[in-house]
Amino acid sequence: MRLAFAASGAIALFVGAAFAADFDGSKPLICAPVQAIDCTPDEGCTKGTPQEIGAPAFLRIDVSKKAVAGPSQTSAIQQSDLDADELLLRGTELGYGWTIAIEQTTGKAVFTLTDREGVFILFAACAVP
Repeated sequence: MRLAFAASGAIALFVGAAFAADFDGSKPLICAPVQAIDCTPDEGCTKGTPQEIGAPAFLRIDVSKKAVAGPSQTSAIQQSDLDADELLLRGTELGYGWTIAIEQTTGKAVFTLTDREGVFILFAACAVP
């Protein structure tokens, strides 16, 4: 498994009942990763913990400020889209392209971080702090 995760990417465990409006981008979110997958063409895919790939423990998402912030850096949200089921966020950082898809009804999320060498996938959950 590659040991470098070069961008802000994580998500928080979902606790309690939530409303769809909580996950439509109108409120700031805190997220923490729960599972990670690292895929490369030569090595295939390896499952592991987010900590094993260097993902931050928590990530703050603020669509109104167009920012995704980890403990050491902030990445600009360059595009956001909202449909009936999910909030989609996109950006670039440190040579990677990233996407975050957040289910509006549950706060469950998937983060992808790609470059020419492969892809990191983080499965996560988000909550309103």
